[in-house]
Amino acid sequence: MASPRRRPAPLVELAFLVLVVLVFLRLHAATGHDLSAAAIHARTLQTLERTLGIDIVLPVNAWLVGQPVLITLAVLVYRSYYLAVLGVLVWVYVRHAEIYRVVRRTLVAMLVLILPVYWAMPMSPPRFALPGVVDVVAEHDVVAGHRPDGYTAMPSNHVALSAWCAYAVWLALRPVHPRLALLAWLFPLVMSAVVLTTGNHYVLDIVGSLVLVGASVGVATIWGRLADRRRALNPLAAHG
Repeated sequence: MASPRRRPAPLVELAFLVLVVLVFLRLHAATGHDLSAAAIHARTLQTLERTLGIDIVLPVNAWLVGQPVLITLAVLVYRSYYLAVLGVLVWVYVRHAEIYRVVRRTLVAMLVLILPVYWAMPMSPPRFALPGVVDVVAEHDVVAGHRPDGYTAMPSNHVALSAWCAYAVWLALRPVHPRLALLAWLFPLVMSAVVLTTGNHYVLDIVGSLVLVGASVGVATIWGRLADRRRALNPLAAHG
């Protein structure tokens, strides 16, 4: 990890993050439109999960449908991840400036790395591709309006971003509260259960999300080393 430095200028950082998010949303919206390929990829994944004995989406989805209280909680968790990402990002910026660049680089790397996968491998989620699965979020959504079709099931963005939140909190708390820091990993565990039971993702989508997070941490590490080297050559190079 890079040595502690003061946090980036707030307006510059805000402009950078807004630009990254807008570009990501625009490119993400352009992916996953090959419905025949998405259906083929989904059937292939279903076959693989049956072979591995991990095709659990249909029974756990049927179980959740009979739990009205848990349905409400599941939908709230499903819709919470954007607020969680924003809250963690602000918290780290304000309270833990020494790791802010590390977690921000990891987040940006994740958004960049996930797009080629969505382009190359569109995939129908269980709620579209697995007969008998109930689209729990669509039937009990707390957010009004049309829900996007979402043929980009692999990897799960919900799980990846919740794992990023856990990683950021874990990095921040580990030096002084190591046991408390471990509790942060409950968030991606709960999110994984939610996306499975609501029929939004397969088990292997979650595995793909963990691979994505690991790759993003690696990219962020290399990015940090290059930024440190650049700063050593040019002390005026503040952003990165």
